[in-house]
This record gives sequence, C-alpha cells and structure tokens, in this order.
Amino acid sequence: MSVIGPDFIALQVRDLEASASFYEEVLGLRRAEASPPGAVVFATAPIPFAVREPLPGVDLEETDRPGLGVALWLRAEDVAAVREALDAAGRPILRDLAPSPFGLTLTFADPDGYAITLHDQG
Repeated sequence: MSVIGPDFIALQVRDLEASASFYEEVLGLRRAEASPPGAVVFATAPIPFAVREPLPGVDLEETDRPGLGVALWLRAEDVAAVREALDAAGRPILRDLAPSPFGLTLTFADPDGYAITLHDQG
C-alpha cells in the first residue's frame, strides 16, 4: 500500500460565490464543467483546485486566518500582472514580489485570509 500524492485541493470558504468570483475574476481561473453541490471546481492542471462550503463542524469564524501553517502554491504565467490585479481588488499582499528557486513569487491573502503563494517557474 502507498499514497501516490495530492490529487485534489479544496479550500473551505465563508462565502462560496464571493470566493469563486475572486479566483475567477482576479486570478483568471476557469470553472470546470462540473462541480459537486456546495463547491466550485476550477479547471486547473495538473491538480484540480476548488473552493467549497465548510464541512460540518468547521467554523471559519473561529479564526482570522484559516489554513495557518499550510503552504499552498499556484503557478501563474505572469506573477507581476497578477500583483497588479490583486492591488486593484484590494487584496492584502503578505510577501511582495521576490525571486526564488521557483521563479518570481508573491504571497497574498485571499478573501478568507488563506495565504496563497504564486510562482512562475516549474
């Protein structure tokens, strides 16, 4: 028996449509053709990414920053351009543009406070 690796990533969010709109309109993700009830799945590759309503027993109001301690990185074609879109949307930048072994990186807070890092090299 062995685990192969990540196959699906979802963030539990306070307002499903507001979060889905942020990821779609500000970051440019496209919704997948189908999503399960209570979730919006995006057509990301190689791993599907989604936002979803909280699971039973999860109260996102109990924390200012859900996912603290988890590193979630998304690849972007143009991190600097996304930085401009984040500024226009008023999203907090947690770590500004910086070179790294993974290319140009940027960490920001999404509408629920999750820290998301973008990078531009694989």
